[in-house]
Amino acid sequence: MDDFSRGPLVSPDELAAERASDPEQVTVLDVRYLQGGPPGRGLHEAGHVPGAVYVDLDVDLADPPGAGGRHPLPDPARFEAAMRRAGVRGDRPVVVYDDWQGRAAARAWWLLRHHGHRDVRVLDGGWTAWLEDGHPAETGPVDVAPGDFTVAAVPQTPVVGPDQVLDVEVLVDARAPERFRGDTEPVDPVAGHIPGAVNVPTTANLDDRGRFLPPPLLREAYARVGADTAASVAAYCGSGVTAAHDLLAMELVGIRAALYPGSWSGWITDPDRPVATG
Repeated sequence: MDDFSRGPLVSPDELAAERASDPEQVTVLDVRYLQGGPPGRGLHEAGHVPGAVYVDLDVDLADPPGAGGRHPLPDPARFEAAMRRAGVRGDRPVVVYDDWQGRAAARAWWLLRHHGHRDVRVLDGGWTAWLEDGHPAETGPVDVAPGDFTVAAVPQTPVVGPDQVLDVEVLVDARAPERFRGDTEPVDPVAGHIPGAVNVPTTANLDDRGRFLPPPLLREAYARVGADTAASVAAYCGSGVTAAHDLLAMELVGIRAALYPGSWSGWITDPDRPVATG
């Protein structure tokens, strides 16, 4: 499917089995985050996958808001330092999870891959699935030895900027349908979407338990909007975070899509850029 060592998902049972033989053989990152919700660090200390290190999306996985949107990609050196603090090593697999059905975890997955880590997976179903499947929780802070992860000299996954995004054959908007249409906009100051975009909300990637659908169903969902391996495809959302969820879903069916990191919040910083509704 790609040039990485294995697929982008791991089940709770698979992760538990890997850790049972040697807890140190995989680095687990807790990326719990919910816009407008409680701080993730407190949730982490109240209970987490044993050994999981907390990673703050706003601090570690994004730069400050600005012309690049609400969650611009983090400076590579800052990201490298954050991953080293979290114990990430270049020669050790990484598993990331959240309690937002994989939306924040997908951002960490994408960033690590973008910067050259070759074995990163998202825990399918996240914290909820870990508990539902009967696995143990640990409380309190977690201290780990620093890692040695080094950002690759050349990015390993594609991105598009505002000057290229209109030229993409299939531009996927990962936001909820009502935000895509412009019926409502609870976060950004302008409602609507980038002209020509098609809507595949992140909820369309999931089953009723919050786990990713089987690849045949995902392939059908993206084929309906023209996204397949023959087309140039990119994804965006409100701030570049949840779009990674769609990128992960497409990765599961062999579609290597680009990310528009600025997404809608970056697009609308220039009032001359066109806006569509409906």
